[in-house]
Amino acid sequence: MATIKGILILTPFFSPNIGGVESHLDDLVDQLNVHKIKSYVLTYSPLTTKTTYLSKEKIGLCQVFRFKWFGYQLFAKLEKYPLLDFLYITPYLLIRSYFWLLFNKNKINIIHSQGFNAAFIGNILAKIFHKKHLCSTHAIYENLNGFSRFLTVKVLKHTDQILCLSKKSQTQLIQWGINAQKISTYKYWVNLKNFSPGNKIQKFTALFVGRLIEKKGIKVILQCAVKIPSVYFIIVGNGPLENYVTKFSKRHKNIQFLGAIPNNKLSEIYRRASIFCIASQYPEGFGRVTMEAVASGLPVIGSNLGSIPEALDNTVSILFKPTSSNFVKIIKSLSTHSKNYQVLQTNCRTYAEKYFSTSNFKIILTTYSLLLNKN
Repeated sequence: MATIKGILILTPFFSPNIGGVESHLDDLVDQLNVHKIKSYVLTYSPLTTKTTYLSKEKIGLCQVFRFKWFGYQLFAKLEKYPLLDFLYITPYLLIRSYFWLLFNKNKINIIHSQGFNAAFIGNILAKIFHKKHLCSTHAIYENLNGFSRFLTVKVLKHTDQILCLSKKSQTQLIQWGINAQKISTYKYWVNLKNFSPGNKIQKFTALFVGRLIEKKGIKVILQCAVKIPSVYFIIVGNGPLENYVTKFSKRHKNIQFLGAIPNNKLSEIYRRASIFCIASQYPEGFGRVTMEAVASGLPVIGSNLGSIPEALDNTVSILFKPTSSNFVKIIKSLSTHSKNYQVLQTNCRTYAEKYFSTSNFKIILTTYSLLLNKN
């Protein structure tokens, strides 16, 4: 049986950039370290988070290389234009990754790309350097048509194996013509020691954590907060709407905007809240923040779109069409009917221990082994 020599993780986004994928990759590196597997991360300097960073960093057995790149928040502006987004993200990372592998090819035998842009790079490098290539997807590809869909399918078809976050994502790719045998599903996990229940503040508090863009539903949450002045709202995140949220929060005493907070410092914020709001206006790939919330003892209310219903059931969440009026109705109900709230809250920790533990890493580890033993 072939052994894992080393894993090359290709990703445009990695900590200290803040986001759900970045948090997952921190967890992935942590588990690779636990299993004594060397890994190498090739990525960009933070593109959507203003923060300091190291161009080279060692995290246990993992070595991280961050290539300086321009355009703070440019990625968010280009998301509506797939071709421009591709040109912004892909070519330079491909060049830097090629030269890194040219001198370090013997250190790894698996390329693990994160998302479409990295998969495009991974296919080229895997062919040139004769490496196995695994791609993890982190989203359901919404509104993808024409050439964009054609290119996405072509790239994913040429990977050796694909890991999707949800059955919905897996079904989408199969319907697009990708071989079902090369697609498996996996789940994120959370550090259950870090994300754990704690003492809540007395006032009923709703928490939002996410990118400050319209499709994440931040405006829906702010509209909701205005209509329920008796409930306290904590907003965490950064993005193009940061100035909008800052000005809005200053006009309303029941809204506290904390800005961007690194994932390793978020646990205390979760412990202060009563419920977690996810207001995504599009099909979420998974909604990692909901896992962190449930692990911290917070029932989740909000969007029933995408794969969120796969991650949560009605024992720990109330999911619905994510409109402001629906949020107002549910929050009012939970804040005034303590018995209904307590039932949901009591179930949270057990649910997280059952579904969101590090045992979810096993499917990734198994996939690595299967790849190396394929002809």
